[in-house]
Amino acid sequence: QVYLEESGGGLVQPGGSLRLSCVASLPHHLANYAMTWYRQVPGKERELVASISRLGSNIDYAEAAKGRFTISRDNDKRVMYLQMNALKPEDTAVYYCHARGITPHVRDFTTWGQGTQVTVSS
Repeated sequence: QVYLEESGGGLVQPGGSLRLSCVASLPHHLANYAMTWYRQVPGKERELVASISRLGSNIDYAEAAKGRFTISRDNDKRVMYLQMNALKPEDTAVYYCHARGITPHVRDFTTWGQGTQVTVSS
């Protein structure tokens, strides 16, 4: 069974923190896939929040996430995380986990999770 399952979203006050998790069940070991967090608000396009290479050596953040969010992964536990600190109302969105195959035998594989809602409000 192939899936990505996000969790950890919820309602938090401005300035608060949340840690999102993405548990992966993929055709091969998680180390074969680059992983990314995206987010989307109604009426807007899905946007990249943070990405991490398959072994964790390369990490990129959207400008809005720099200095506040931290992406990480544990390939043996099949999980990716997004630690979000100093949350702002504009961080309110549905957050999605995405996997993209990198190694030759999974190069054409991509999949999305169902998303987890993050709401930042007082």
